[in-house]
Amino acid sequence: MAFVLELQTSSSQPYIKNYLISIIREYAINAIVTQKEGKIISAFDSEHSDLETCLESIAERLPASCFMRDSSHYTLEGEPDTLPSCIPEFPLGLGLCPSCQKEMFDPSSRRYYYPFTSCSCCGGNYSFFTQYPYERVNTSFKFIQACRQCEAEQHSAGLRENHVLNSCHSCGVPVRLLNKTAERYANDAGSFRTMFEVAAKAIVDNRRLLMKTTMGYRLFYKSEVMHFDSVLMMINAAKITDHLSLITEEFNALLSIERPVMHVTLKNEQLKEYLDANTVYVKYPDDGFSILLATELQKLGVDFIAYEEADENSEADIVMDYDLEVNAQSDMRLFLNKDVQFIAEGERVAFPSKALVAKNSLSVAHGIVGVERNNKMLFDKMEHFKSVNVLKANVLEGVDEQYHSHQRSIAQDEASFMSVIAEHQLFGKKCVGAYFDEEPSFLYYDGKKVIRVVPPKPFDSKNLLQKISDLREGSDRLVENLQKKMPEAYSKLELLQTQENVKLFEATAIILGLKDESMRGVTKEAMKFIGKGGIQIDTHVKDNRFDHTAFLASIISYQLAEVSTAIVCYSIFESFGDYFSELMQEVKVKTKAEHLILCGTHFANQSLFSRIQRNFKQNPPLMNINYPIGKENAVVGGVYL
Repeated sequence: MAFVLELQTSSSQPYIKNYLISIIREYAINAIVTQKEGKIISAFDSEHSDLETCLESIAERLPASCFMRDSSHYTLEGEPDTLPSCIPEFPLGLGLCPSCQKEMFDPSSRRYYYPFTSCSCCGGNYSFFTQYPYERVNTSFKFIQACRQCEAEQHSAGLRENHVLNSCHSCGVPVRLLNKTAERYANDAGSFRTMFEVAAKAIVDNRRLLMKTTMGYRLFYKSEVMHFDSVLMMINAAKITDHLSLITEEFNALLSIERPVMHVTLKNEQLKEYLDANTVYVKYPDDGFSILLATELQKLGVDFIAYEEADENSEADIVMDYDLEVNAQSDMRLFLNKDVQFIAEGERVAFPSKALVAKNSLSVAHGIVGVERNNKMLFDKMEHFKSVNVLKANVLEGVDEQYHSHQRSIAQDEASFMSVIAEHQLFGKKCVGAYFDEEPSFLYYDGKKVIRVVPPKPFDSKNLLQKISDLREGSDRLVENLQKKMPEAYSKLELLQTQENVKLFEATAIILGLKDESMRGVTKEAMKFIGKGGIQIDTHVKDNRFDHTAFLASIISYQLAEVSTAIVCYSIFESFGDYFSELMQEVKVKTKAEHLILCGTHFANQSLFSRIQRNFKQNPPLMNINYPIGKENAVVGGVYL
């Protein structure tokens, strides 16, 4: 008989499967480990003397994943007769696993306070990757010779078997800390610990630290000076719920191996006051650099700090750097409520990936390409591939480069829509849905091709005030009252009329008087509303297009009537929710479509999504599974258009 451990996961990425294989190989237990159809199934030799010890080790060391749902075990006929094996095909950007974190804080370890600590299944390995195949010679570690002990680990069963970037203090990367007057280096346990102590004290003393982490450059500073682009890094797990109001699923996701950025509700009143918001984007330390800095800050009584994604030229008082090139990814932002979870945007964890049905074509979007590899599609950054032979290329519109003699442009909304069809294997089925990223778009798939039912209409700020004035009888008085009662907003709208590429929600935020003049600002303001039911915002269609002018005029009317800004913001998304629901349902009935689809990063909005969720309670729309619902999914859909 075989003992079977079954894990349910919504991700097709192999890192949890590979982690299981690594532990199984440590105990030399014959087993078969497979991953398909949302399950990771491990069948063990039930007669092995170390099976119980191995299972206990898995329970203790297996990283928590925000994509794992449940587990079960049972027995089956037959016995596995070989050891499982795996050689990672590509690296990912993940948090540190429990084993690596334990080693980094073990004074007897060769990696005590070593910030580049990782294994073949965790850590910021992707940043050092330069091209396929994934070997040390094709990473920025190629000039670093592994020491005898690290070399032995790479050839011994366990988490560092086949670890391309294996290193320790003996053969590792020195790091320097610089300010305007001094420079110090760290290359052993003692000097690294001192360096992170100094860095932590500098932040407490109100200095800005630019740190080159294994996930790229980050600029750290005290939370009192956070701004719109800042993320709050929670560094004391025991006190997270003292400062944030989290459901269990949010807390677990925050500490998962994926380490996503999440938009959550604040509990800390002081934070609410100086952020002027009820919500904040948060993250838990992921790589060795961030974890070690957080450890030293926690010793100084700090529970959280702020940071932002940065580059080497960002202004700072103190800099922590090293002489290896890094190519960082954008962070994964996770949307989560009690019923639904999906990736809102970002490259990390979702890419690279190898999945879906292969096609002999090239897809290019946002610097990511999709190419055929061993009967699957491999999606990754373009610079990691030397060349490929394909029959045709589908390239996102607006890209000027010519990649293939048979090349055609594809639209963002159509490609995103198609990515959901591909992930759910709905080829040949009728589908209707919406895309929303600044501009709404409605699409229909007849089983063969994607058709725009209501195409997106780019917002045009030219002559905006005049267009509002001419909207309908009496609208001229609306503009006159805006100028008289809200002169600052009027002046800013006047200025917008002279600018190019203005976004609808920039104008919306200006009318609402928000400091953060973007969709993000409107979203955060909406989260301040705690009542039930809002007011009706004009979200109608004119000439088969969304009517921007009527939408903005409606908001001006409520502002002049001194309706609470929080209510107006909440109502914007509630009204959009009804708008999307009504149009999608109308098209579904007319076309007899079987499935509803949502894509576009603006659907990662609690107010909007909850409204649509309520409206389609009996027939929930489908969304991306392994890929972001935002622009990054276009490369996936581009393969199949």
